[in-house]
Amino acid sequence: MRTNQPQTIYLSDYRVPAYLVDTVDLRFELFEEGARVHSTLSLRRNPAATEPGAPLELDGDSLRLESVALDGNNLAPDAYEDRGDQLVVHSVPGQFELTVVTWIEPQNNTRLEGLYKSSGMFCTQCEAEGFRCITYFPDRPDVMARFRTRIEASRQAYPVLLSNGNDVDRGELDGGRHFVTWEDPFPKPCYLFALVAGDLVEKRDRFTTMSGRDIDLRMYVEPRNAEKCDHAMDSLKRSMRWDEEVYGREYDLDIFMIVAVDDFNMGAMENKGLNIFNSSCVLASQDTATDLAFQRIEAIVAHEYFHNWSGNRVTCRDWFQLSLKEGFTVFRDSQFSSDMGSPTVKRIEDVTLLRTAQFAEDGGPMAHPVRPASYMEISNFYTLTIYEKGAEVVRMIHTLLGPDLFRKGSDLYFERHDGQAVTTDDFVKAMEDASGRDLGQFRLWYEQAGTPVLTVSDDFDEARGVYRLSVEQCIPDTPGQSRKKPQHIPFALGLLGGDGEPLPLLLAAGEKNAPVERVLELTDEVHHFEFHGVREKPVPSLLRHFSAPVRVEYPWSREQLLFLMSHDPDGFNRWDAGQRLAVDVILSLVGAPENATIEPRLVTAYRQLISDPELDQALVAKMLQLPSEAYLIELSEDADVPAIHQARERVLRHLALSLRDELMACYQRNLSSGDYVVTPEAIARRSLLNTALSWLLMINDEEARALAARQFSEADNMTDRLGALRALVNSDYDGDRNQALAAFYQRFQNDPQVVEQWFSVQAASQQAGSLSQIHALLRHPAFDWKNPNKVRSVVGVFAGQNLAAFHDPDGSGYEFLAEQVCRLDDSNPQIAARLVTPLTRWKKFAPAYRALMKAALERIRDKPGLSRDVYEVVHKSLAD
Repeated sequence: MRTNQPQTIYLSDYRVPAYLVDTVDLRFELFEEGARVHSTLSLRRNPAATEPGAPLELDGDSLRLESVALDGNNLAPDAYEDRGDQLVVHSVPGQFELTVVTWIEPQNNTRLEGLYKSSGMFCTQCEAEGFRCITYFPDRPDVMARFRTRIEASRQAYPVLLSNGNDVDRGELDGGRHFVTWEDPFPKPCYLFALVAGDLVEKRDRFTTMSGRDIDLRMYVEPRNAEKCDHAMDSLKRSMRWDEEVYGREYDLDIFMIVAVDDFNMGAMENKGLNIFNSSCVLASQDTATDLAFQRIEAIVAHEYFHNWSGNRVTCRDWFQLSLKEGFTVFRDSQFSSDMGSPTVKRIEDVTLLRTAQFAEDGGPMAHPVRPASYMEISNFYTLTIYEKGAEVVRMIHTLLGPDLFRKGSDLYFERHDGQAVTTDDFVKAMEDASGRDLGQFRLWYEQAGTPVLTVSDDFDEARGVYRLSVEQCIPDTPGQSRKKPQHIPFALGLLGGDGEPLPLLLAAGEKNAPVERVLELTDEVHHFEFHGVREKPVPSLLRHFSAPVRVEYPWSREQLLFLMSHDPDGFNRWDAGQRLAVDVILSLVGAPENATIEPRLVTAYRQLISDPELDQALVAKMLQLPSEAYLIELSEDADVPAIHQARERVLRHLALSLRDELMACYQRNLSSGDYVVTPEAIARRSLLNTALSWLLMINDEEARALAARQFSEADNMTDRLGALRALVNSDYDGDRNQALAAFYQRFQNDPQVVEQWFSVQAASQQAGSLSQIHALLRHPAFDWKNPNKVRSVVGVFAGQNLAAFHDPDGSGYEFLAEQVCRLDDSNPQIAARLVTPLTRWKKFAPAYRALMKAALERIRDKPGLSRDVYEVVHKSLAD
């Protein structure tokens, strides 16, 4: 078993592996009571190793060792040492074969790492360190080998046997058993190994690559999900074509397979040629999945496919380099999603997540650089910093170099490092060599934690026609890091005249053909810029397209924000101006008396948005969404959550009352009798429809009540049905709420993914998600503590979205979360550690809440036998 005594692992201690593995030959004998794993490794000493006489040390976890053989000869017990988490062979030649036989119990594996069972099927999850739960191996990403895998099992129970690569042999065995052998011709680290065995339905398609090769596409699901595969398969083909056209990357095997699994800790896994997906991230039909789910599935399918090159063909040297594959691939899937839909809307969605959750991570006790310097448990570092901020770092390189040089750099990176395990420095070096740009200072983005703050000031010299802009950058202290160096920041901006037209940005008097948008490069602590030929003081449009993951502090007036909402040609900044205005209005009402005036111009601005059909309706749908409570908390010091919740609700109700007729017209205008389609226009229409309905139900509008009931019963798609259900659940109509919840469950009770949505709607609602009701959901027959999706849909949603209830002043929400974390820590520490997150920002809140949150963390800390995963998060959170 893994030890609970945590040890810190440091990047500075990296050493090349003492031994290399050329080939891995695996044989799995699968039974109901367990699995026997035969592993034959072809090993040799690494000529680059610093200790040529070192013993062979292989990682293991929860294994029962049955035998060890060296070059075909069984080893005597004194020739090796089984330490539980390591198998040590004291004396080995320079090149040899090692055969190890282990027994494991997948049916009892609740951690869902290594080989385990889900809904009766065998499946694997080996990233980051799950392969050691299958057999003894040098479990590190810089050991790359060619795998051959033979799987043996009952034909009746497990007719489908899958692994990486191409199937090269199959046949019958005695006792009603059969086997299939798979061979992967490409070297890979063991974290990319995959195995699936089950009674599954196969869906097939074909894809012809740009070189004319036919690829066999296969998707495997449980029989009840057979009709939910089309969208994922179409998304896969779009992803394959896009990667060829945009990055020149062609698929390299003959077969590409996807398997849907109900019990899965993550979203999906890019195992070479055999992607394993959380069912919620791959299965979709019009009747069971929302627009958001369709978009999410397309993005995740693309992400995992893109990993074939950015992660598999070129992988990371060590886990400190995790963002090398994840940050780059998130950037790639974001580009893809932008091309498939609305680029502005996609940018808004990405930045909303970044500013709400990743900035909070950067400001919390678990703050770490994109390339961390240390960790205790690597599973804790699959974070928004690694993924989302890592993607923003790659995006900034793209901005600085431009698309053509960035493509040249990515081509060089893939060509130079194909088949290698490399570092973030290697990625940046390829970009430098291809472009001729010096990115030395830019590398600080990988080394320094924290969100830079840009403080912007300006003045206007009317006599000279010069507008001056000063930008000062500062990076706050984070755990273990202070006195940060200035970073290289691309800062995109424009200037608008009083008529709303963009002004040419002349950095020197008399400059010809000046652009109306520039990307200024900030490299010093303070920069001063002068723009010439300006006749009146302009309104600055700063950080366009969110060109860098930074906070901008500038004293915009409400008049300026209203002006930008109406005139800024950059759609992202138009949305951002609306968010800033709403934030200013809501936070001004926190703790204010009930009769405090709500900014009347906010109503006027929203009326213009709702009533103008000529505007981009996808952008309008986003602009109508008020800043979330989580984001408002992130912007506050000594946050009083109930007061923030009340202020936001007050603004929302005021808008709904003031715009009642416009909202009703918006609802009627966006009703559709046509076929359901997933296009940007149709998604925007449904978003506007359901936003209008939810706002109207907030003010107990009787006409809207009837519309919601009709929409709930007559909807031909899950987006509208769930939109009506959510509106009814969040209304004051108790009878309607209970009736709709009962009808929804009755209809979808046999579909686990839809039941998860049913759980989430209640857990997120202040009306339906009181703590007593949350406890009732945990007792519901459909709830399963062993299923991470179920746990997230109730416990995770309650603590992360139902903030007013979670932050009840009596501290009961905190006690509840601590209790669930302690319960889960014994069975699935990965999920337990992620659930702790809402408590880790305890210092952000008002003193009374702070003390109660700290007490909950201390309760978790004092649990006997606390896992490494949870130990790291809790102890860092409680550190001074």
